[in-house]
Amino acid sequence: METRIDRFGSVREDKINQLKELIAESNNIVFLGGAGVSTESGIPDFRSGAGIYNTESGTKYRPIDIIAHDFFIEHPEDFYDFYKRKLIYPDARPNKAHKALVRLERQGKLKAIITQNIDNLHQEAGSKCVIELHGSVFRNYCMDCGKKFNIEYIAAQEGVPHCDRCGGIVRPDIVLYEENLEHANVDNAIKAVKKCDLMIIAGTSLTVYPAATFAQFLKHDRIVIINKSSTYMDLKALLTIHDNVGEVLDKCVPKRVSRKTSATKTSAKKTTSKTSAAKKTTAKKPSAADSKSTASGKAPAKKPSAAASKKPASSKAKKDES
Repeated sequence: METRIDRFGSVREDKINQLKELIAESNNIVFLGGAGVSTESGIPDFRSGAGIYNTESGTKYRPIDIIAHDFFIEHPEDFYDFYKRKLIYPDARPNKAHKALVRLERQGKLKAIITQNIDNLHQEAGSKCVIELHGSVFRNYCMDCGKKFNIEYIAAQEGVPHCDRCGGIVRPDIVLYEENLEHANVDNAIKAVKKCDLMIIAGTSLTVYPAATFAQFLKHDRIVIINKSSTYMDLKALLTIHDNVGEVLDKCVPKRVSRKTSATKTSAKKTTSKTSAAKKTTAKKPSAADSKSTASGKAPAKKPSAAASKKPASSKAKKDES
């Protein structure tokens, strides 16, 4: 007898197969990812039950208030106390989701990754087409002289990190609440979305703007949602999968491109080349002798070529040549 669990498993596999088909038939995919993409790397998200916003900050302030521009300016000590404990994970490594996206990019299908994450894991995995909407904890700079610092420098400093050149406060190159996103990043993200033939939205609750509105620039409904919790786009999407991002993408993105497909493309190119060559041969300009003979009403005499006087190659030789 079929159980409820059996039916759920069947539905899940059907959705996995649907996503495989959508990926296979698409050539301009855009991926929009949030914190849920990195949870399988040991980095907590923000809004789930065990997320950063729902756990103790270790200070008298709420986490959502701490990561704001005004708070950083007024209370840099409390900001960095929270920041170093909750927002930087220098030992985190790319998971199945990041690696699957690298494969998809190398196969020529994925054209852009739009990420709300600040952990640099997409780049560490090998992705090249990454648009970081909220910056990166791996980039830091002095607010006075602009000198740049890496994440190791920040982690090694006690309290508020200061510039070793001018003594100014060093801040992470991330977008805090009350700050504007880089216009170039937003513009590039929207351009990528407008051109895509499939948009995969994963690991985000779609409550942070402007990323939550990017789907409105699509000219079609080819949207896939992969997220553990529901989003406002679930019913509008072509396909919704409530599951781990890494597990789903790892199953849906091929580990390697089929050799058969590559061979078919190569064969098609050769056939096209041969056809073009044949057309060029057929379109030869008549010689002066041919024109003269035609004018006299006689067919031009055909002179046997050297190739025609030779014996045809044996079938065995033909096979060897092929």
